[in-house]
Amino acid sequence: MNALAPERSTPFYRPVGQECALFEAAHARGLPLLLKGPTGCGKTRFVEHMAARLGRPLYTVACHDDLSASDLIGRYLLRGGATEWVDGPLTRAVREGAICYLDEVIEARKDVTVVLHPLTDNRRTLMIDRTGEELAAPAGFMLVASYNPGYQNILKRLKPSTRQRFLSISFGFPDPATETAVVARESGLDAARVAPLVRLAGHIRALSGMDLEEGVSTRLLIYAASLMADGMPLERALQAAVIEPLTDEPEVIQALRDLISSVYG
Repeated sequence: MNALAPERSTPFYRPVGQECALFEAAHARGLPLLLKGPTGCGKTRFVEHMAARLGRPLYTVACHDDLSASDLIGRYLLRGGATEWVDGPLTRAVREGAICYLDEVIEARKDVTVVLHPLTDNRRTLMIDRTGEELAAPAGFMLVASYNPGYQNILKRLKPSTRQRFLSISFGFPDPATETAVVARESGLDAARVAPLVRLAGHIRALSGMDLEEGVSTRLLIYAASLMADGMPLERALQAAVIEPLTDEPEVIQALRDLISSVYG
């Protein structure tokens, strides 16, 4: 892999394929990148890792139902009795040649994608209607977005006209050996105690789409392992970090407890 050497301050991320090389190639060419994958599989950590490796500032925006184009671009605010223009995170990223990461982009309002389109083709521009500025994205600026395909529905779907403006990488949960190493490193729990957690996660993910909307994330495994590393009993750690975050249904809760008993029995 043609990769840059990570610095000490670089957030930990263990590659599972050629995703780092693809990110670097996209950044070098100023191409936008779309990350697809389930919640908690490492998409955000990957972007943080790559931004640090490339030495670029990172603006992360957690998209939601009320997020509008103005939230990204900026707005006039009243400060000290005067009206002052304040850049939003997307505008700051363009001005600085930074990386702008839109997490769960399909959650944002539809006017957001209209703003993004000129930044995702040969124009690489951002139009600020309120100020009359048209910003040309400098070298170093990169637009990265992510979404969870499993949560798409008829009301929230990324249009083909938008998807085809991005390079794309599909993320999944890592293989057991890699996930064990990641959870052990992030939590401080020894690998021998992490391995059963990873096996449990595999069984729970097999239920995804049936009894559960989505399987347990690597993030939740790190939470559980962190509690265990601090001395919390297994049952309490799994109740707080795995069972309760996944479901409110009593029958499913009991099924998860039975599954835990079979793995740790």
